[in-house]
Amino acid sequence: MAISVEDIQKLRATTGAGMMKAKEALEASGGNMDDAIKYLRERGEATAAKRAEREARAGLIEAYIHGGRIGVMVEVNCETDFVARTDDFKEFAKDVAMHIAALNPEYLNVAAVPAEVVAREREIYAKEVEGKPAEIIEKIVDGKLAKFYEGVCLMSQPFIKDGERTVGQLTTDLISKLGENIVVRRYVRYELGQV
Repeated sequence: MAISVEDIQKLRATTGAGMMKAKEALEASGGNMDDAIKYLRERGEATAAKRAEREARAGLIEAYIHGGRIGVMVEVNCETDFVARTDDFKEFAKDVAMHIAALNPEYLNVAAVPAEVVAREREIYAKEVEGKPAEIIEKIVDGKLAKFYEGVCLMSQPFIKDGERTVGQLTTDLISKLGENIVVRRYVRYELGQV
């Protein structure tokens, strides 16, 4: 099957992938655009996993003020100052700050949720489904816990601008595009009148 230049350009515009990667993804997916996007994401996640162990100490602190009522500061790290100065990196940091202002996540990621909070949530969910077989209870509780994380953990929340990818997946996509490890290190959110 011949892959058209228009399809390659369309995939590049959608994903930010390079010309050869876009062509490779389209060939691997038989020309199906959705499958090609999935192919690139899977490859990006594998690349991101390899880069995750590399140290990210450069980066920037982005501040965002919403209507004079909500303020956010977020530290986003990468490996080099070169990447920290790119428009893609700056836009990502700004988007994350806006996301935090809008959705007010309580924790950075699943690992940051205290064990007592997880235990409490598990207990609540288990009581909701009492009387069902044990293996089904476990699956239901795990599913409800995943939904809980989606609501309170920044990296698990659906990204506010598109709702299809989580902030974690957005980070992985950027790692794949820029070729460096990128870490949302920490953030603080202030809201007028809140203590």
